[in-house]
Amino acid sequence: MFILQIALVLFATKLAGNLAARIGQPSVLGKIIVGIILGPALLGWVHDTELLTVFSQIGVLLLMFLAGLETDLQEMNRNKKAAIYVALGGIILPIILGYAGSQYYGMSVGESIFIGLLLSATSVSISVQALRELGWLNSKEGSTLLGAAVLDDIVVVILIAIAMSFFAGSDTNIGVLIGKKVLFFAILIVLAKWFIPHFIRIFKKFKVTESILSAGLIICFGLSYFAEFLGIAGIIGAFFAGIAIAQTEFKNEIEHKVEPIAYGIFVPFFFVSIGLAVSFDGIGDQIGFIVVFSIIAVVSKFIGSGLGAKLAGFNTKSSMGVGAGMVSRGEVALILAAMGLEGGLLPANYYTSIIIVIIVTTIVTPPLLKAIFGKRIAV
Repeated sequence: MFILQIALVLFATKLAGNLAARIGQPSVLGKIIVGIILGPALLGWVHDTELLTVFSQIGVLLLMFLAGLETDLQEMNRNKKAAIYVALGGIILPIILGYAGSQYYGMSVGESIFIGLLLSATSVSISVQALRELGWLNSKEGSTLLGAAVLDDIVVVILIAIAMSFFAGSDTNIGVLIGKKVLFFAILIVLAKWFIPHFIRIFKKFKVTESILSAGLIICFGLSYFAEFLGIAGIIGAFFAGIAIAQTEFKNEIEHKVEPIAYGIFVPFFFVSIGLAVSFDGIGDQIGFIVVFSIIAVVSKFIGSGLGAKLAGFNTKSSMGVGAGMVSRGEVALILAAMGLEGGLLPANYYTSIIIVIIVTTIVTPPLLKAIFGKRIAV
C-alpha cells in the first residue's frame, strides 16, 4: 500500500506545484495544500503512517542540509546583529499576544504562557523552499532569516523547558539544558574545522560508488542526530552540516548529487505531511478561536520580526519580507504542541484548533513572501 502512496504523493505534489507556479505562487504552496486534499481532512487517500513520517523527516533534513550548502557564511556572519533583533522581536510579541488571547479564552496562566511560547516558535523550512524558488535564499534577507531561526529555536526550547518545569512539574535542569546548546556549537566548530574535510577526503579514496555523496549524507544525518540528542532541532544540525561542507572543495559535487534525491522523492513527503496534520473533526464550535489565533500568529511574527529587521537597518520592503519569512511555525510548532498536550499545558479541547492555526501560518508564508519579494533577477 505504501508503494502506491509513494506514486500518489509524487504525482500529486508535482502536479499541484506546477499549478501553483502557473498562477504565480511558489510551488511549495500547492504541495502543502495537496496534502490537505489527499489527507484525512478531505479525500483520506493518504494517511500519516510510520513510513510516511520517516520519509517526511528525511525530506526536511535534506531540505535544510541543502539550505546550509547554499548559505554564504560570511554574509550570515555580517548579519548576526540583525538576526538577533529579528529573533527577539519574533519571540517577544507572539508571547505577549498569545498570552493575552489565551487569557481571553479562559486558560490558566501556565496554559497561556505555553500558548505564547508555542506561537513564538519558528520553522523556516517552508520559507527556505519559497525563498529558494524566488531567488532570495542566498541574500542578506535570507541569511538574516536563517540566523534568526537558529537563535529562535534555541531560545524558545529553553523557555518552554522552563515553563514545563515550573507549571507541569517537569524535572528539567536549565543549566544543563543551556550547557548542551553551548556544547553542540563548540563541538560543531571543531568538527567543521578539523574533522569534516578529512572525513570526506578519506571516503573519497574508497573504491565504492558515490563515496563522496555518502560521506555528505553521513555528516548530515550524524549532526542531525547529535543536535536532537542535545535538545536542538535536527534541522539545525542538518543546516550546519551543510554550512560546514560548503567550506570544503566538495560543496558543489555533494549539492548537485543530494538535490535530485531530496526533491525527487523525500522533500515532497515533508510538504504533504504538513497538510496531513489537518483535521476538521469537532472544530465547529471553535471557528472563532481559530480565526483569532491565526491572526495573532501571523501578525505577531510579521510585525515583531519585521520591526526587529527595521531596527537592524533593513528598508521597509526587506523588513516586511523578513517578518513574512518568520511567520511559518511548521513542524517545530507541531512537535511543541504535542509536548504541551502530553505535559498538560495545552488544553486537549484546543489541540486540534492550535494544529490548524499552525498549518494556517505555514500556508500563508509562501504567498506572503512572493507578494513582498517577488522573483529575484540574477545579477
